[in-house]
Amino acid sequence: IDLHGMSAAAARVAVERFVLGAVADGHREVLIVHGRGHNSKDHVPILKERLTSWLARGRMGRSILAFTSARPPDGGAGALYVLLRRRRGPKEPITVYEGAKRE
Repeated sequence: IDLHGMSAAAARVAVERFVLGAVADGHREVLIVHGRGHNSKDHVPILKERLTSWLARGRMGRSILAFTSARPPDGGAGALYVLLRRRRGPKEPITVYEGAKRE
């Protein structure tokens, strides 16, 4: 998700919807682009600071395993990789095709 141009309030709603939707869809990693603050007042990355707090707490925080700055090709200091927890629910049965015999 790209948060460029969003207010903090709009970004929080968008991030929560995006992260919870990704967890529900079974994704394990997402990329959140928040920018570096070059176009904000005083060139301060407001969304970057708030985003880390949003991801660590509340409803979203329970779905997140870890997050870290992205590599330069993916946005560097202006983006975060977010690792998501596995979706909770019934375990999928394991099917053994060879090697084990049922008796």
